Amino acid sequence: MSAVQIIRVPILPFRMLSAHLLVGAAGCVLVDAGVPGAAPGVGEALARAGRGWSDLKAIVVTHAHVDHAGSAAELRERSGALVIAHEAEVEHLSGRAPMTYCPTGWFGRLFVRTPLPHERYAPVAPDLVLSGNETLDLAPYGIAGRVRPTPGHTQGSISVVLESREALVGDLVASGVMLGGLARLGHAIRPPFEMDPRAVGVQLERLVDEGVQIFHLGHGGPLDADEVRRHARVLASSVAGVPHLQRRSRSRRAAPGAIAIDHPG
Repeated sequence: MSAVQIIRVPILPFRMLSAHLLVGAAGCVLVDAGVPGAAPGVGEALARAGRGWSDLKAIVVTHAHVDHAGSAAELRERSGALVIAHEAEVEHLSGRAPMTYCPTGWFGRLFVRTPLPHERYAPVAPDLVLSGNETLDLAPYGIAGRVRPTPGHTQGSISVVLESREALVGDLVASGVMLGGLARLGHAIRPPFEMDPRAVGVQLERLVDEGVQIFHLGHGGPLDADEVRRHARVLASSVAGVPHLQRRSRSRRAAPGAIAIDHPG
């Protein structure tokens, strides 16, 4: 199978939030769907690659946070692509259950009290669901690589590992100042929320041990293997933050299937 081109799709400026379009000879796969309203930017990325909506075969949602899943429903509607996720995220993606946020530091503790992490998005029921430690070959969708579970950021976090020894890991790790920003893009940091830092460290070090050389991130990046290993070893002695539960609102104005939020106090 021919080499895969990785096109970063900027969702917010300064690499604060990115999706990634994987372009193969026989099709394209999008890793993460961005916030609600991100579909036009994905369409522009497809056009830059000389492709159209019909070439998008699959959308891999690394986890159910709004900045990674917010446009999944619209993107599927535009393209007909299959949505891929882990079973542990399905109840959140479909709007049946709220998410829990575990802040990793002062920024996360402030951020979780704002409306931004809790923005509602159109619920989406994945077409392909990974169970347990199950992996998925992306060759039928034109990409030389596999989707695999990498739990820790959330219970059902997944990553894409390519035959080119590159990995797209969502929020397993972030980089830069204030999630990307203008400096230190090559320095690994914890994202604002992380359920199990030690589990994240295990997953990251395992990927490095298996030969991954370049890590593409949802926030900041990319990072090389040495920096990811350094960060993974820091996580070995880290502890999870105090959970903040995303609560359902009783508001009658909430859209069917969506989650409205009473912000944590």
